[in-house]
Amino acid sequence: MSDSILQIRGVSVEFKQAGGVIRAVDDVSLDVPRKTTVALVGESGCGKTTLARAVLGLQPTVSGEIFINGEKIEGVSSRNAERVGMVWQDPFASLNPRWSMGRSAAEPARLMGKDVDIDSLFKEVGLDPSFVERYPHQLSGGQRQRVAMARALSSRPPLIICDEPTAALDLSIRAQILNLLKHLQQAEDCSFLYISHDLATVRYLADRVAVMYMGQIVEEAPTEELFKSPKHPYTKLLIESAPSLDRLLQLPAAPEGEIPDPRTRFEGCRFVGRCPQKLDKCRTQPPLESSEGIRRYRCWNPHDGA
Repeated sequence: MSDSILQIRGVSVEFKQAGGVIRAVDDVSLDVPRKTTVALVGESGCGKTTLARAVLGLQPTVSGEIFINGEKIEGVSSRNAERVGMVWQDPFASLNPRWSMGRSAAEPARLMGKDVDIDSLFKEVGLDPSFVERYPHQLSGGQRQRVAMARALSSRPPLIICDEPTAALDLSIRAQILNLLKHLQQAEDCSFLYISHDLATVRYLADRVAVMYMGQIVEEAPTEELFKSPKHPYTKLLIESAPSLDRLLQLPAAPEGEIPDPRTRFEGCRFVGRCPQKLDKCRTQPPLESSEGIRRYRCWNPHDGA
C-alpha cells in the first residue's frame, strides 16, 4: 500500500469560456502522505479550489487520475463521504439553514449507513452537546465552523480537505480553529489538504507546502525549507508579500508585469512576464521539473538562497 492517502497524477481541468478555454488546473501531480498536512497556496484564481473539487469528485477532469487510500475517484459517489471530509471557507453557506446542527454533522455518516454519537462528536470539536438542536443562524461563525469540522469527521475519513477554513473568522477565533485542526489530526491520525493564501497559518499548520500559479504547481517542499530558502521566484514573491513583524508598516514592492489572461496557451514559463530573473529561454521553453532531495520546482533560473 502506498504511503500516501491522496495521490494526484497529471490532473488537468478545463472550462470553456467565450473566446477560448481556461485550463484552471494543468497537469498537476501531488501526494498527501499519511498523518500529514500538505498546504496548497497561491493567489485567488490559481486553481486551488478547482483541484479540491476534482478530488471530491465534483469537478470533471480532462486528464489524469486521483486516488484516495488506493481507490480511484470517479465522479460523485456516496463512497466519497467515507474517503474524504470537506471543510469549506464559509460555514454559513455550506450548512443547510433548515437542518439542525446535529443532522448536518451526521449526514456523511448517514450516507454510509453508519451510526454516529453526535454528542461525543460535538465535544470532540469543542462544542457543548446543547448545540445539536440549534440551527446555523443561532451560532457564531467560529461555532458554525466547528460544526463543519464535526461533519467532516463524522464518517472518520482518512483525508480532510480544508478550503480557507479560517478566512471568514476573526483573528482570535482563527487561532482556536487552527489549534483544533492540529489536535484532531493527532487524535484521528488523518491527513489534511489545507488550502489557503494565508502564509502565517500555513507555516504554523503544514508539514509540506505546494505553491500553485496559473494552474500549475511551481514548487513543493517541506514547510520550513520552503519559507527559509524558496527556489521559485513566485514563491519568494509570495513570502515577501506576506505581513511580517520584520516589515511592519512597510508595503512590499509591487511585482513587475501583469497576471496573464487565463485563456493564454503558454509557450514558455507562465510566470515570465512578472519574473525579475527571467532568462531568454523562459519565454519559449516551459521549465522542466527539477528535484533536490524531497523538494521540487519548475524554474530555469532558481534562487540559490533565501
